[in-house]
Amino acid sequence: MKKVILSAAVLFSLVNLNAQKVFTKTGMIAFSASSPIEKIEATTKKSVGVIDLASGRIEVQLLVKSLHFEKALMEEHFNENYMESGKFPDAKFVGNISDWASVNLKKDGTYPVKVKGDLTMHGVTKNIETNGNLTVKGGTITAAKSDITIKVADFNIQIPGAVKDKIAKEAKISIDLALQAMLAAKAK
Repeated sequence: MKKVILSAAVLFSLVNLNAQKVFTKTGMIAFSASSPIEKIEATTKKSVGVIDLASGRIEVQLLVKSLHFEKALMEEHFNENYMESGKFPDAKFVGNISDWASVNLKKDGTYPVKVKGDLTMHGVTKNIETNGNLTVKGGTITAAKSDITIKVADFNIQIPGAVKDKIAKEAKISIDLALQAMLAAKAK
């Protein structure tokens, strides 16, 4: 009988813990370093993201090779020459929603927020701040969106002189996560 009560207590504590987080395994991330001369854009729908509803902590991660370009050669150069994805396979952001207290999980709507944390890419970690939007529906966050603009040189990404005018010095990273409660995801 003690084992049953203990197992039930552990189960209920895990359910409570999981209900406090929302996540996705199919988050959309778009990358653009386009210039007036060349369109350089890639997307993935394979990023992973988690938001802790108790604290506002957020983590987003993707495998660099999951970003796909229209042109296969551009994708190959991106992975081999610029991002060196064999050496630096993933990119991630770990941070917090700075104004977490302004998000009311009891009221449906879209909330503008400030996000602050560390972006790690190409083996370099930089502290960044950006704006985003969280969508609340039914007492939980169902979507998170943000745009981050980075200087390519800040992440030690070398652009050869022959193509320096074709690639923007700043890249835009757009994040669009459709989220679900961790508890609901485990039931599938």
